[in-house]
Amino acid sequence: MQLWQLAQPGCVPCATVQTQRPADLTGGPVGVPRRWLVAELWLVFALSLGASGVRALVALVADLATGVPLGRQSAVLNGSLAPGRPWLDLTLQLVYLVAALVPVALALHLLARSGESRRTIGFDASRLGSDVGRGIVLAAIVGGSGLAFYLAVHASGLNLTVVAEDLPAVWWRIPVLVLSAAQNAVLEEMLVGGYLLHRLRQLGWGDNRALILSAVLRGSYHLYQGFGGFVGNLVMGLVFGRLYQRWGRVGPFVAAHTLIDVVAFVGYAVLAGHVSWLPTSPR
Repeated sequence: MQLWQLAQPGCVPCATVQTQRPADLTGGPVGVPRRWLVAELWLVFALSLGASGVRALVALVADLATGVPLGRQSAVLNGSLAPGRPWLDLTLQLVYLVAALVPVALALHLLARSGESRRTIGFDASRLGSDVGRGIVLAAIVGGSGLAFYLAVHASGLNLTVVAEDLPAVWWRIPVLVLSAAQNAVLEEMLVGGYLLHRLRQLGWGDNRALILSAVLRGSYHLYQGFGGFVGNLVMGLVFGRLYQRWGRVGPFVAAHTLIDVVAFVGYAVLAGHVSWLPTSPR
């Protein structure tokens, strides 16, 4: 069944989804029209990571069409937006970081409209210590294995060279990389991790089915990195998604994702060109 079919347009207008409280995943009994929840999902992801997935697929097809091996092409994650003009560059970087979080604000607003809140999906500080502790463990496991996987697929020619940062050597370089890592974590874990899995459960999707959709979506918007980017993030999505379904909190995954990206971005800035094992842009 396709996602749009869940709307059931033949139902009477008062047909609702009862968002009962299973474990920690919903915030109380609230009657919400089923078609509203389906429309929410389409709109939120059409404005954010769903659209990113389509663009990433097109980018990969374009890279393959050049005839140049993927390993000899590069994908820049954090690049200059105004080369040679550092203050304008910083301004644009901050504008981009804030604007990219608007879909998260929209998802939180929609949760509030249905009688829920950010606590419904565990995006709060009520268990900060536990969330950070779990995040550190996850970051160590997923980050380490992810680096090994990237090096292997890059060597096989199935992935572009991922340039984690290509910012000018100015005072705001590291702070912007840290902010970028946090933005990525909040955007992805809130939407693909918490919000999507929460809404799909309310729509009656089984956990396994919802998990597969969430993981495939997570992999899709990393396709611009190559086939390795898709597979690696799909596996990450399966792990994070299953644990979210058990814990009912996105906090640990925001913490883990932030740590993984901080190490990747800042580590690349420090090590690129100084160690032989780290691929750098094939210029």
